[in-house]
Amino acid sequence: MKQENGEAAAVTRVADAARNVLSASENLEKDISHSDPSMRALHLARLAAAVDELQSARVALDELLARKSAD
Repeated sequence: MKQENGEAAAVTRVADAARNVLSASENLEKDISHSDPSMRALHLARLAAAVDELQSARVALDELLARKSAD
């Protein structure tokens, strides 16, 4: 049961991170032509942070699933 909760949390983390990437990408696309350079930089930084979190979440999920399959 505890491992299932861990898997559910890991999948939720990946899903949340994917939604954040999508949101950051949409915001960047929407505001890219209307904002000043500092706002574009902020949107790019948010997108980069969201992508980093998604990558980290996917690695953590992959490691969890690999441990499960090794058991």
